[in-house]
Parts: sequence; C-alpha cells; structure tokens
Amino acid sequence: MKIHAQALLFDNDGTLVSSLASVDRCWTRWATEYGITAEEFARVELHGRPAAEIAADLLPAHVVPEAVARIEDLEVEDVPNGGVHLLPGTRAFLDSLPAERWAVVTSATRRLAEARLDAVGILPKTLVAADDITRGKPDPEPYLLAARTLGVDPARCVVFEDAPAGLAAGRAAGMTTVALTTTHQAHELHADLVVDDLSALSALVTEQGVEISLRG
Repeated sequence: MKIHAQALLFDNDGTLVSSLASVDRCWTRWATEYGITAEEFARVELHGRPAAEIAADLLPAHVVPEAVARIEDLEVEDVPNGGVHLLPGTRAFLDSLPAERWAVVTSATRRLAEARLDAVGILPKTLVAADDITRGKPDPEPYLLAARTLGVDPARCVVFEDAPAGLAAGRAAGMTTVALTTTHQAHELHADLVVDDLSALSALVTEQGVEISLRG
C-alpha cells in the first residue's frame, strides 16, 4: 500500500513521543489536589484531548483556568524527570522529510509541547497547539489550521494519530489517516491504515510530494 501526500501532520504524544508515565503521574497528582475521586477521573477520556476540556468535564467553570495552569506546570516540570522519550521510528521518519512538508498538531499547550519536543531534539518548523485553536480534537479545526499554515489542500494531507479523537479530527478534516497502536488496540482505531508505530513506514520525497509505504 502506498499513500501519496503533500503534507504529513503528526500528533505528538503517543505518535512521535511517549509521555504516558509522566501523564499518569501528573494527572493523578492533579486529581488528588482538586479532590477528584478515582471513579470520577476514570469516566473521563484523557488521551488526545486538551487539558481545558478535561478540566471542564471534572470541575466547576470558575476553577477551570487555575486548574489548567496547574496541570501545565506539573507536566512541564516533569519533563526532565524522564517524562518523555521517542517512539520507535520517529527520528528516522522525520529526518527523511523536508521541514516544510510536515507539522506537529497536538492537544497540549505550546509551552508543554515545546518542552517535550525539545527534550527529545525534535524541532518542527510548524506546530499547532491547544493555544492556537478554539475547538480541540475530535473537531477538525487543529488539522485544518495546520494544512492552511503549510499551504496544502486538506485532501492532500495525511494525519498520523494514536487516539480515536485525533483520528476523528483527521477524518472530519477530509484527510487520509494513519493510526499507530501505541496507546490503543487496532480494533479501537478507525483509519485508512493501521500500523504498530512509525518504524513500520518509509517516506520517499518526490517532485509531487511524499510517497508513504509499508516497509517490507
């Protein structure tokens, strides 16, 4: 199978890097600080959504801004504690792409995303973060903004995601979707292509764009 694209749009956490241990540590501490029970916390979808939306599901509206600032501080402070590492295939795949052909599209704030990316030496030319949008994944707004920033028709973009919310955002944006089974099982992920991680793929840059293939 070959996928042809003019731009590649990557979620960050669970797609390029793993920060699951950090997320668990920080959000567990955060929930305790705000008196949220384990049962209440378990009912909320955490992965792939902006912190502001998660906090709004759990806390009164007047508390949300302070609570969002607190979880951002906790997660940024946790980055040097082994809070993030590259997933298999990330470095080689990104290194094969011209900087103007790809973007990172994350539900994290810009401050947190840049801290995590800097920790593993990834410097995207284009980054769309929670601060840049009004509606987070599964809404298509983040991916449509990335396509617009790169100057590429959404139909010629490929989205790489590990979470159902992100894949739904990519589909709603009219983009081809590639799912990575790094945080969810394959049967939970609705995408045009499902792989273990980026090590399963290769990218060939041509005059027309980028040709993505499964490694033999």
